[in-house]
Amino acid sequence: MDNNQATAAFDALSQDTRLRVFRLLVEYGQEGAPAGVLSETLGIPQNTLSFHLSHMNHAGLVQSRREGRSIIYTANFEFFTDLIRYMVKDCCRMEFASIREDTQRGCSVIEMPTCCPPKRKEKP
Repeated sequence: MDNNQATAAFDALSQDTRLRVFRLLVEYGQEGAPAGVLSETLGIPQNTLSFHLSHMNHAGLVQSRREGRSIIYTANFEFFTDLIRYMVKDCCRMEFASIREDTQRGCSVIEMPTCCPPKRKEKP
């Protein structure tokens, strides 16, 4: 992951429709969903959805595959995990966040303790 990839991903997610689409794709998991289901669920016209999916695909956030006559879209979990890792490692530093591999569950775990508690105002 580099700055340009991260910037493209955040740019894509900074638009309301694309953020809604991405969050829905996360809910569908690795199985994904056809464009028609996404369009109907979110109330987005198919041509508008196609534009946004294309933008997110170019940013690396979504992937697609053909199943018969349908195109199935999925969140690119590997890319998104790398984006989160990039932010934690380069922005928060290890004293504030750590990433460990949970081999039993087959996932990465990001631990972020409260690193910057608000300063209390002293009473006069």
